Amino acid sequence: MTFLFEDFSLDVRVRELRRGGERIALEPQVFDLLVYLIENRDRVVSRDDLIACVWGGRIVSESTLASRMNAVRQAIGDDGHAQRLIRTIMRKGMRFVGEVQPPGSSQPPAPEREVGRLPATDVRSPQSVTFCRAEDGVHLAIACTGGGPPLVKAANWLNHIEFDRESPVWSPFIDMLSSHSRLVRYDARGNGLSDWDVEDISFETFVSDLESVVDAAGLERFALLGMSQGAAVSIAYATRHPERVSKLILIGGFAQGWRKIGNKDEIAQREALEGLIRLGWGRDNPAFRQVFTSLFIPGGTPEQMRWFNDLQRISTSPDNALRIFRALADIDVVPLLPRVESPTLVLHSRGDARVPFAQGLALAHGIPDARFVALDSDNHVVLPHEPAWQRLSLEIQTFLTLP
Repeated sequence: MTFLFEDFSLDVRVRELRRGGERIALEPQVFDLLVYLIENRDRVVSRDDLIACVWGGRIVSESTLASRMNAVRQAIGDDGHAQRLIRTIMRKGMRFVGEVQPPGSSQPPAPEREVGRLPATDVRSPQSVTFCRAEDGVHLAIACTGGGPPLVKAANWLNHIEFDRESPVWSPFIDMLSSHSRLVRYDARGNGLSDWDVEDISFETFVSDLESVVDAAGLERFALLGMSQGAAVSIAYATRHPERVSKLILIGGFAQGWRKIGNKDEIAQREALEGLIRLGWGRDNPAFRQVFTSLFIPGGTPEQMRWFNDLQRISTSPDNALRIFRALADIDVVPLLPRVESPTLVLHSRGDARVPFAQGLALAHGIPDARFVALDSDNHVVLPHEPAWQRLSLEIQTFLTLP
């Protein structure tokens, strides 16, 4: 049985995918996943459908499922943004939407183009996803968008490079940065498309993972952006490799974790959040995760809050969320601040409930000649519908274009 679509042929009998005359190697699960999507192209298939039919009902992590789906898309020249052949129906599942000739046909049909409609890649920068290995063998997922001088964004709480690309919270930020830079993002160990089953989750591995990503991307000199705990990771990297960081941008960052600061009220609040993670993170009811969403984007729209709730659920497991949360508590890069040599821009929201405004000020005070910009927002992640977004965008773009 052979299915034909575009210039691909999928021979189920001999388990081969070919493009023209070239055979494309696929892992068995990736091949089975593609076959199942094509055979069921008349409907949306759910996550449970895929697990039941491709994995035989075994327990499968979100990371494994996402990485196999990404491999399918790469094999057929598609991606999570363009979705030319495989479309994600959010909160429902997947559907193969390409034109397929039934088994026995000899020529694939010419692809149809909708009159007056540009391909998605003409509107937004397409995203490419690759993987690299960290020092201890952990697989890290890397996404690249845009063109121009390289800009690396350190991972933060929490990322999922495919889900973020479509999110009304993160996609405007990604688009803004990609409009004038080659943006390199990645999922930290323990979340997103990177490996979840990892032995070591610590600040030191966060920094070494950034080193691995930069090396895998082949970057010699680049601008570096850190948000939230990504700011501390970026500071550590910049002091270890001053010759590679041309500029440093820190947004909503901090130099010390909550346990290092030693404020009793703050410690009590964070310990209460630990309990919420432990008890409610993985539940279908989003009430527990809503607490975190309200800290990050209290001024978000209902849609943005739903997406942020979902991001927390699919980006990592409850155990990993707790391990990451605890790793952040003991961060302390205060001694490194005077050693930062790169020109630095620090931005922080005045009403940030996740990372207090004073933490942003402390970064600017400690880093030589840092420029500090206060944003009139209550959101830890500044959103495109608020006035502070224009200030954020302008400051970043101006800073990156300075000689």
